[in-house]
Amino acid sequence: MYAILLLLLTPCTFARRYDYQESSFHGYGNVQEQWESAGVEDTEMLIDEIKRLEVELKEDVIHSLEEKAVKWLFDFNRDYAKVNGLMANLQWNYDTNITTENAEKVQEFKVKSTKWMLQKRQEARKFKRNLFSKDIKRQLMLISLGADLKSATKVHRMAELESTMLAIYDKGKVCNKPSETSKKCYPLEPGLEGIMAKSRDYDTLEWAWKGWRDETGPKIRPLYTEFVKLQNEAARENDYRDMGEVWRESNFEDKNFNQVVDGLYKALKPMYQQLHAYVRRKLIEKYPGHGLTDTGSIPAHLLGNMWAQGWDNLLEFVTPYPDVPVVDVSEEMQRQEYTATRMFKTAEEFFTSIGLEPMTEDFWKKSMLTKPSGRAVQCHGSAEEFHNGKDFRIKMCTNVNMDYLYTIHHEMGHIEYFMEYSPQPDIYHEGANSGFHEAVGDTIALSVLTPNHLHKLKLLEIPDKALAEKQDLNFLMKQALAKIAFLPFGLLIDKWRWDVFNGDITEENYNAKWWELRLKYQGIHPPVPRSERDFDPGAKFHVPANVPYIRYFVSFIIQFQFHSALCEAAGHTGPIHRCDIYESLAAGDKLKKMLRLGKSRPWPDAMEVLTGQRNMDVSAIQQYFKPLMDWLKEQNKKENIGWE
Repeated sequence: MYAILLLLLTPCTFARRYDYQESSFHGYGNVQEQWESAGVEDTEMLIDEIKRLEVELKEDVIHSLEEKAVKWLFDFNRDYAKVNGLMANLQWNYDTNITTENAEKVQEFKVKSTKWMLQKRQEARKFKRNLFSKDIKRQLMLISLGADLKSATKVHRMAELESTMLAIYDKGKVCNKPSETSKKCYPLEPGLEGIMAKSRDYDTLEWAWKGWRDETGPKIRPLYTEFVKLQNEAARENDYRDMGEVWRESNFEDKNFNQVVDGLYKALKPMYQQLHAYVRRKLIEKYPGHGLTDTGSIPAHLLGNMWAQGWDNLLEFVTPYPDVPVVDVSEEMQRQEYTATRMFKTAEEFFTSIGLEPMTEDFWKKSMLTKPSGRAVQCHGSAEEFHNGKDFRIKMCTNVNMDYLYTIHHEMGHIEYFMEYSPQPDIYHEGANSGFHEAVGDTIALSVLTPNHLHKLKLLEIPDKALAEKQDLNFLMKQALAKIAFLPFGLLIDKWRWDVFNGDITEENYNAKWWELRLKYQGIHPPVPRSERDFDPGAKFHVPANVPYIRYFVSFIIQFQFHSALCEAAGHTGPIHRCDIYESLAAGDKLKKMLRLGKSRPWPDAMEVLTGQRNMDVSAIQQYFKPLMDWLKEQNKKENIGWE
């Protein structure tokens, strides 16, 4: 109304302000003539006419601006796909052939692509997003998120630091195993990881655990300190408080997502404590005389994994019913002469059985499925999209065992996600949030690893009904050692990094605070004294690689929500841990509807498409493990729950 009053007072001003859009005002001159000759009784009619013309003008201006935004976004997404494709190829070349030359190519292109993205982000922020349709608004918003350094020199230095940290990690080896006279050296995978998984000798485990951290952490520490400063400088140049805030907003569209994950873990902590108490009792029995107590924390090297993140390698001596066949088909796979290719074909067949896509021709030609000889490679399993609609690959140093069968399904889940959202604009080529991407393959694996499905694969014999309940508990224990044991580790890595980024943790207490968190959340402690000369966070790939980790914590919760929804779609009845969605096109169709969205909608929308819920909910994982938790509570009646 204020604008209309101004027009009534100064009609000539109105004409001057909008003369650049005069063609939009059909008959405006007649209105002005009418104004000059009108009496008071015609005023309301003229006001209504001016309002109408003002609305038309605004709509024309908005339409014109949106047309410009649509054109800009078309060009951006076309070029963004090219940039991402080039980056993926260069990174792939480095990961599958670690050389200085390949590292330099990655660094050089990161500088160029960062400069390009910085310019595009600034351009995107100039658009008045609130004027546009939801899709245009969302694309511009996503492009605007994130933080890059403005200085090309600093961008190059940051890329150089990341590349150097990764090279230290990738080339790390530990030599002089105590029980060997030779000077054989062990890389992380499969050498050291194999020792941590299979050895039950206290001193050998300590040697491998300490050796890996000595080989990587101290070398990475000064580089990481400089890297953090540059990361935070980039954040502040883009109006964020620190890089942790950037991560939370760009991955989850919520700067306060740390409060969300705290609430989720609080609800799940009792499950972890029950598992911890039971495993601690078994370790006390396994390693007498090594200082383990029934009220204390557990030495970190005794849990069957280099980082104590998954405990499933302890299954042999924590199985509820040792006389009942354990659901581990590694030996049977080897007896049947499974190969890496056969394992990947097995995974592909599951996905296609529910109506998802087969792997592409490029996948089979270009993936690295086993560790090549004669060159250094990054063995950490990963899936890659090359942003051309047909080239999708997996990189993995596959061994024939059940753990790798699981990992293959996990990584192939990423590929299915890539393929389903590939028609979307390239800015939407991500999961609804980063946890969604990690959860897809794991959701499928919840079916694949069931005794019933392994029986279908002719890898496992199903016992008679009298033993079925006991086998269920053995199976759930294996799952809990992988899933429940992981939860606090999945949470604490980024809690540590968020505090590093916000300054609550400084370079003077990196390692001390790391172990405070590991004790607080995991109830574990280092087997040997640690100091600030060490840098134990750097011994985990995702820290030197600068990959946010909270996605895995989220994934380990929401995969059970996904599984529950898909089982319902498949018509499953009975305990949810027995559900196998193999060959259910109804379940596959429901999953595809969510996958196709990519990041085109906020993650609660995508969650609702698949599950009917809009929040992350712990009830599905609680339901899944309820039979085991009931059993553990009975076993732990005389145990101290928790740790000092």
